[in-house]
Amino acid sequence: MFQMETLARWLIILGVTLAVVGGLLLLLGRLPFFNRLGRLPGDIRYRSEDGRVTCLVPIVSSLLLSLLLTIIVNLIIRFLNR
Repeated sequence: MFQMETLARWLIILGVTLAVVGGLLLLLGRLPFFNRLGRLPGDIRYRSEDGRVTCLVPIVSSLLLSLLLTIIVNLIIRFLNR
């Protein structure tokens, strides 16, 4: 069973992690390339004529982010295994 100290540590770690991820997203939003995610050629956008229904399927953006994150995770794993 968890003790209160262990639970408190996990909550602090989770809070710091969320703050770091939020800060990174804030900084990445200011870069010119990341503002175009969701609007790349190959991303499907549908908006009804009256504007009440909008559907966005970011296929190319998802593939690009998946490739980028795969490379980053693989590099981190290689450096940690040395």
